[in-house]
Amino acid sequence: MTLPRPHRHDVLLAVASLLAGLVLWGLGVYSSGDRNLFPDWAALVPLAVLAALELVRRSAPRVAVAIGTLGVIADQFTVGNLATVLIFTDLMYAAVVYGKPAMARRLPVSTGLITVAVTIAAVAWLRTPQALLIGVITGIVSFAPALTGATLRNQREAAVAARLRAEQTALLAEMDRAQAVVAERARMARELHDMVANHLSAIAIHSTAALSIDSPATSREALGVIRENSVQGLAEMRRLIGLLREAGAEQEAAAVPSLDGLDALLGRARTNGSASGLEFVLHDDRPPGEPLPAPVELAAYRIAQESLTNALKHAVPGTVTVRLTRGPTGGGMLTVQVDSPYGDRSGPRAPGSGAGLIGMRERTELLGGEFSAGPAGPAGSVWRVRAALPAQEKAVRA
Repeated sequence: MTLPRPHRHDVLLAVASLLAGLVLWGLGVYSSGDRNLFPDWAALVPLAVLAALELVRRSAPRVAVAIGTLGVIADQFTVGNLATVLIFTDLMYAAVVYGKPAMARRLPVSTGLITVAVTIAAVAWLRTPQALLIGVITGIVSFAPALTGATLRNQREAAVAARLRAEQTALLAEMDRAQAVVAERARMARELHDMVANHLSAIAIHSTAALSIDSPATSREALGVIRENSVQGLAEMRRLIGLLREAGAEQEAAAVPSLDGLDALLGRARTNGSASGLEFVLHDDRPPGEPLPAPVELAAYRIAQESLTNALKHAVPGTVTVRLTRGPTGGGMLTVQVDSPYGDRSGPRAPGSGAGLIGMRERTELLGGEFSAGPAGPAGSVWRVRAALPAQEKAVRA
């Protein structure tokens, strides 16, 4: 296995340690001058070995500690060099900081146990107070650097974990922001479609009638309806632009339509659908005096509005019925049901994109309600749109 190039700090540390040890040896400063088992120069061998191990203190800390332990033990049989002992303490520190997690956990515990064992053995053998110094030196050389390395490593890991949590929090915040933007764009698309589609559908139907029927009276009536819907559509667009520019809660609350405006809505539908043979009837069976949450009232109004728009586009001549009901005691569901004649239609027809049904379903599901649309009645002669919305503020917030 090829080891990576030593870090430049480790190279400088190895060179400085070796030079410091050579200076101490040259000055005759020994850590154990009373040991003459080997010549004085023998103390340079452990010094050189441990100085070389500084080069792999990051890349191979396990090997550095193992060989370094043998080297510092061998140094005790020579005159000794203080630099050799200091290098060993750095190797022990580096093993905890740069080693694997298992080594980082074990070394402080094992060196602590070794320090205790050496202290007990020295006191039992020598039986003098000075024997405690052997345990203290052992702790300084092995346990202290291991404990220091463990403390630094824990701080680094805590800092990394905190940074990761901050990055995850920022990522979640960005995801929430993106989802909020998407939801707001979808809400604006639904609002724009519901506000303008009714008027544009009436314009398309009556302009087609004016072009296809060669009658001055019919053309004049169609142009009148077209002008009225153009003016109303322009007013709705200005209101929406005002909402986007002004974020004040009072302005928004004042601009939100309510079910009290259904009479006016059906009045416009009667005007727009008269040429197609359509009649519009409203049955409001709700108990009086029971207010609705603003989101529910807006959704019910928009669903009725879009259903009337679809009736103008696709319904055959007949009666379009809008029915509002509410469950007992005010805690039930507000039901909006629109029945329009269904069948093959002749004459002017406005094109549809299918976005209206999607928008009504989205409005209903966002409030936790149920939505359905499709043929109903005898032989499927009625197209029924039905939305059941929660009538309680608590249900809406959930």
